[in-house]
Amino acid sequence: MSAVAGSSAARPLPAPAIGGSGAPHSRRRASFAARWRRDWPLLLMALPAALLLLVFHYVPTLGNVVAFKDYDQWSGDTAVEAIINSRWIGFTNFAELFADSQFWDALRNTLLITAFQLVFFFPLPIALAILLNSVVSTRLRGFIQTVVYLPHFFSWVLVVTFFLQMLGGSGLLAQVLRDNGLEPWNIMTNPDTFILLVSSESLWKDVGWGTIIFLAALTAIDQSLYEAAASDGANRWRRLWHVTLPGLRPVVVLLLILQLGNALSVGFEQFILQRDAVGRQAAEVLDTYVYYLGLLTQDYGVGAAAGLFKAVIGLVLILVANRVARRFGEEGVFVRT
Repeated sequence: MSAVAGSSAARPLPAPAIGGSGAPHSRRRASFAARWRRDWPLLLMALPAALLLLVFHYVPTLGNVVAFKDYDQWSGDTAVEAIINSRWIGFTNFAELFADSQFWDALRNTLLITAFQLVFFFPLPIALAILLNSVVSTRLRGFIQTVVYLPHFFSWVLVVTFFLQMLGGSGLLAQVLRDNGLEPWNIMTNPDTFILLVSSESLWKDVGWGTIIFLAALTAIDQSLYEAAASDGANRWRRLWHVTLPGLRPVVVLLLILQLGNALSVGFEQFILQRDAVGRQAAEVLDTYVYYLGLLTQDYGVGAAAGLFKAVIGLVLILVANRVARRFGEEGVFVRT
């Protein structure tokens, strides 16, 4: 029987690709070329940030090898030669670090400050964002948002100076107490209340930044959910509990994971500026400990070991927190594919 013109029997079969894999490879090449033509402006815009991360973050990470060496800065003409020529000593720097009582004091202070700020400071931007979102006047909302966000741009020198002028021994509060016949107390030099002082400074400086993040998350909540809840008879508190807070939960979990990753990095400038006023026992944290041990005493190996310990603990906390978030059905920071 002759083949009918135009039927499938009359059409020639395509020739098989050599090796059986030419077509997928060509499709992948075409797909990559198409994505490159589509995304090259975005890649060009991201190139400066990628170079910044590469030069100032990823390349210096190679210097962590100093934590496993008896680093001698005079053993080479350059820092790279000095690292290469220094003697390998394994975990000796870590053993010396863990035997130092000042390290454990700094670690204890860091963890106490992190836990305190996580419990008392973290919920405040959420509450402030919810309150601002309920303000009817957009002009008033914008004014309040600008006022609380402005201190985020202040340097820590200016923030500490402001608190010193308000709460110091010769500050405004002390003068008011003296004028009323009361004995003032110098909050800025009291080691017992130092954790409250640094938390108040961080709150005044950064609560506006967190508020903006949660305000953006509030705008992403579907307004029809509020309308459906109101039609079902839910009052304002019920709508807050069953609509607003569940809508903020993914952002809260994400920021909480990132906060746990920085649990051992509570800051440097804020504490180095006030360390001499309240004493090392109260104000020494891991960042200042690394500075004094690694740079001032030039014990670079132990200082690098302390910095590497802090980075590894932060990475472990992020991985564990992300795994827990995934177990509870949240997105987390990243998803393994």
